[in-house]
Amino acid sequence: MITYQQRLAMLSHPEHQPLLTQLRRGVEKEGLRCDSQGVISQQPHPRGLGSALTHDSITTDYSEALLEFITPVFVSAHEAIAYLDVAHRYTYSQLNGEMIWPNSMPCILQGEMSIPIADYGRSNVGQLKHVYRHGLWHRYGRMMQCIAGIHYNFSLPDELWPLLQQQEEDQQPLQDYISSRYFALIRNFRRYSWLLSYLFGASPALCESFLDGKQHNLERLHKHTLYAPYATSLRMSDLGYQNDAQSDLIVCYNRLDSYIDTLGKAISIPVQRYEDIGIQDEDGTFKQLNTNLLQIENEYYSDIRPKRVGPNGEKPLQALDKYGVEYIEVRSTDLNPFLPLGLDVPQMQFMDVFLTWCLLQPSPELDMDEYLRIRRNQQKALMEGRKPSLQLESADGERSLVDWGREVLEGMRGLAEQMDAANGHSFHIDSLNQQLLKLADSELTPSAKVLAALREQSLEFGEFTRQQALQHRKTLSEPLAAEVRQRWQQQAEASLEQQYAMEAADDRPFAQFLAEYQQR
Repeated sequence: MITYQQRLAMLSHPEHQPLLTQLRRGVEKEGLRCDSQGVISQQPHPRGLGSALTHDSITTDYSEALLEFITPVFVSAHEAIAYLDVAHRYTYSQLNGEMIWPNSMPCILQGEMSIPIADYGRSNVGQLKHVYRHGLWHRYGRMMQCIAGIHYNFSLPDELWPLLQQQEEDQQPLQDYISSRYFALIRNFRRYSWLLSYLFGASPALCESFLDGKQHNLERLHKHTLYAPYATSLRMSDLGYQNDAQSDLIVCYNRLDSYIDTLGKAISIPVQRYEDIGIQDEDGTFKQLNTNLLQIENEYYSDIRPKRVGPNGEKPLQALDKYGVEYIEVRSTDLNPFLPLGLDVPQMQFMDVFLTWCLLQPSPELDMDEYLRIRRNQQKALMEGRKPSLQLESADGERSLVDWGREVLEGMRGLAEQMDAANGHSFHIDSLNQQLLKLADSELTPSAKVLAALREQSLEFGEFTRQQALQHRKTLSEPLAAEVRQRWQQQAEASLEQQYAMEAADDRPFAQFLAEYQQR
């Protein structure tokens, strides 16, 4: 068994250390469009932003109002943030007075039907995306689907994998080894994701319009604001991405084949409640893609996913099965309402250290006891993460979140130092030290800062976040250079032409297309 220290020593070798400058990351960042009063937008996706179906960088998620910004893959966190910044600036030039809501929990909602489902045009692929979202509405309601977050995509450089495999004297095909190591990362991520909730969770409160009369255990802070005193991320809690039908679904992260098997079966398990909904209305309008536990793989709500970009038309699990894991997608990151883009470079650099540490650490397979213990720790950190002397469960008994978190962070110090030595700066250590300060004083966490602002200024959640949105709109409304703006305009126009070409090329009715898609 190769130890963490042995792997770190190999990476610190002068010949290999430069590979630590080649870590790859991309960001997918969501944000609801709202009017100047903080009410969810009823306007269609602005034409100046191009086609939500085919644009590489600006699209929509569940709702027509839920923007999603997607960066390319970068080897520099600074370049990724710069790209995200330009995407926001271009978007603001097209928003006609609207704002981008900077909190993960939604802006002011006026009931379920105030949340417009995203429209992707008349092509079969566009209709598939739209019907899938209709299915989510019928299964879980629209409220839950308009929560916003950040997905952090991460991978190691190709040149590093043969070195790690050779050190382990592993004999399997290289891609099989890569997939197994990414699953090791995923298991360790799940073991320690409670720490990320504490450090970066930023949704301890919400507007009561989100719950729309539903039962809950939150306390009332102001007339329209509900909260949990020590919560870090209501977005990731059972109040956010809740799914009763999925609550008993256990997806195995021990190996690629077990992951594909357990998740694949869920796509074929019929659910009576969904059969009662039906697939089509009397007029032929589709209500969902099918009546199974999951319509497609992406309906499974997970804080981290193994990913592979497959050839056009292949389902995610098909691509993983054929080609193996290419990168991982971390889905647990809240928008930080104090930051114009929702996150910043220091947070990204800490994520790089954390994820690399998860990959280099030994990572035994999970048994059911540990799986359940992980779930309990996650929920505690989400709902009570800042509670003084909060105890989490380890294999050896209870441990305080603060002490355990400090031990984990200090365990990363050597790796952060190697990353800084490779890059010729101290940014990774600086970010690590920032996180240690949050463990020393929970008032420095984003979730505590949000509650402090609500309390000290006697502001409702909606008004506080609206004020942040106004500030960020001002920051992000500085005009782009003419050639940059022109390039983004051309990209938008090209995406619209691509959508029209797809619609013109479709030669099958949607029902036939869907039947063929389901049979793959």
